[in-house]
Amino acid sequence: MDQSLLALVTRIADALDRLAPPVAPPVTLAGADAFVWHPGPAAHLAPVTRVSRVDIALLKGVDHQKGILLENTLRFAQGLPANNTMLWGARGMGKSSLVKATHAVANRETPGCLALIEIHREDIRTLPDLLNVLRQEPRRCLILCDDLSFEREDSDYKALKSVLDGGIEGRPENVLFYATSNRRHLMPRDMIENERATAINPSEATEEKVSLSDRFGLWLGFHNCDQATYFAMIEGYAADLNLPATVEELHAHAIEWSMTRGARSGRVAWQCIQDIAGRLGVRPAA
Repeated sequence: MDQSLLALVTRIADALDRLAPPVAPPVTLAGADAFVWHPGPAAHLAPVTRVSRVDIALLKGVDHQKGILLENTLRFAQGLPANNTMLWGARGMGKSSLVKATHAVANRETPGCLALIEIHREDIRTLPDLLNVLRQEPRRCLILCDDLSFEREDSDYKALKSVLDGGIEGRPENVLFYATSNRRHLMPRDMIENERATAINPSEATEEKVSLSDRFGLWLGFHNCDQATYFAMIEGYAADLNLPATVEELHAHAIEWSMTRGARSGRVAWQCIQDIAGRLGVRPAA
């Protein structure tokens, strides 16, 4: 081959190599107890060195839900059968916090037994790809999708429905799926009602939408808390941070704070405590 032509072909090949996407690194669950799923050509699990969570003892007003989810999670971590779980209900009442806290309890009892993997709502259509990756892993994995819901003309729910219970392969034995949502059936009410109004067979059209929630073996409802529970949350967080404030001072500030937010919840209580700690110059423990 002519040397000038060979040089030209070599330069073209080098340019194409630079334009090609990088080779995806091998997906591994080593080195961390929590990961975030990033799909795409270079799909990978990004390790999370420090999970943002609170201790399970600080979660107040959800004792019934706490007991059920903790038992389900520990059974799964021990290799026993367990159910996919939907945590639904009021905003800020500790749904995702409870999942992260139970994961911490499981790994505290048996270090490294359970990997927590977060998948974002917009990536839910890639859930089958994630399961294919995890299917080959010996480690047990808990997948969390926070604030899961579907809107009109959104077909991603079909991928989730088939993964949870259907398909030839089914859900891998080493994988459990937890989702949190403000909606019990994951669909807006007007979407379900529109299906009833426009479908040839309204009951069948509605059933397809509602059946997604039925694929979860456990449903745990979270509801707005009363003032006594709200005060218990405030006092628990304050004691954990060793805030130099009396109960009367905490309650007074908590009432004012909840009135400005128009709600009482675990999230509102935590935000209130952050405000009090800042005013008192108390820094969080490292």
